[in-house]
Amino acid sequence: MKERETQSLLKEYLFAVRFGAFPMGVTDSNRGVGWYLPKRRGILPLGEFRMPRRLKRTIRRHQFIATVDRDFDLVIRNCANRQSVWINDSIIDLFRELHRIGIAHSIEVRLQDELVGGLYGAGIGAAFCGESMFSSYPCASQIALMHLVDRLQAGGFQLLDVQFKTEHLERFGVTEVSGSTYQQLLDSAAKADASFYSRPSIESSTSVLQRMSHTS
Repeated sequence: MKERETQSLLKEYLFAVRFGAFPMGVTDSNRGVGWYLPKRRGILPLGEFRMPRRLKRTIRRHQFIATVDRDFDLVIRNCANRQSVWINDSIIDLFRELHRIGIAHSIEVRLQDELVGGLYGAGIGAAFCGESMFSSYPCASQIALMHLVDRLQAGGFQLLDVQFKTEHLERFGVTEVSGSTYQQLLDSAAKADASFYSRPSIESSTSVLQRMSHTS
């Protein structure tokens, strides 16, 4: 029964995402899912990513490394472990299936081999739809975002969707566009080819910081 529900939700997702909609778990429900299409959309223009000084200092002081698609399940469960629970069991099952078929990806940030932060999302052509991120160590989710942007730039991605602009995300270059503008960007990006594996599956955050600093 659960497998049938997941496959049905998968079909809905693959249809709805092309029109800019994204799923969120219904509050107080382990299985309920709603579809959302905001009038304003948060995006991070890949060429305009900004790194706050505190983030740079943190990376230089510690030996962070990032891996790709190594612990997808652990990342999404950490993202779900928060007071505002919109990542319910149905969302977890959906993105597990998207990960299994190669559409959803995770970036894991590690410190001394311990998972301390990460993010996950889905790639549709040359668009990447960011879903959620978590941090159990200061700046770890921001480090995951840095690795994501570097990877998307190298892989030929055109669009990084973050759903909503927040004051926190604005510091990194996130801006807001109208729903119609977002749809135009999405239509163009979804038709293009891109690779999420354009960078090694494991990299030090220091080396990525140096690379991005030289090209910014």
